[in-house]
Amino acid sequence: MAGGCCGGCETTVPTKDKAWRRVLWIVLAINAVMFGVEMMAGVAAHSASLKADALDFLGDAANYAISLGVAGMALQWRARAAWLKGASLLLLGLWILGSTVWMALAGTLPKAETMGIIGVLAFIANLACAIMLWRHRDGDANRRSVWICSRNDAIGNVAVVAAALGVFGTGTAWPDIAVAMILASLGVSGGWQIVRQARSELRELPGRRERAAT
Repeated sequence: MAGGCCGGCETTVPTKDKAWRRVLWIVLAINAVMFGVEMMAGVAAHSASLKADALDFLGDAANYAISLGVAGMALQWRARAAWLKGASLLLLGLWILGSTVWMALAGTLPKAETMGIIGVLAFIANLACAIMLWRHRDGDANRRSVWICSRNDAIGNVAVVAAALGVFGTGTAWPDIAVAMILASLGVSGGWQIVRQARSELRELPGRRERAAT
């Protein structure tokens, strides 16, 4: 977006932004499909970590859709969208913590084989997304938030596979519960980073600086 363009003028979307939008459409489709696959597998396998990761795919798909909606808009709208995404990550992390505690109390043993297979599939999907988004990781809070989501997802998938091995080796659900807690912590941490940068960008907007100075 042109730095000197006023709010009412028409802006031509640069080639770089076209590439950014194309990548977002691809990763949006991947995340939407993986949400359905992983949620069904999580329900069938009674796995808290798979369900948590499935919700993460759903959250990312929604985040990418929001990013597509504000791409090319003024920084104010991109920062607001990033704030919304960060807040949703925080809420999702808290929801995962609560649901994981409930599953721990229920004491259901998840199916390690299903966890391992779906965990590897999810890792491949997120790794592909992270590679495509790598060159777009720098910039405003909106772009950075997309990179943070994909990075956290790839890390979480490795943990899901490790949990599957742990469940298989110990015959208990605790590795699955532990990984679900890790995913929740990543969501809360990433959400806070996004909210903090978005708030900083909103405070630095010219109108807000002028009001603060008066």
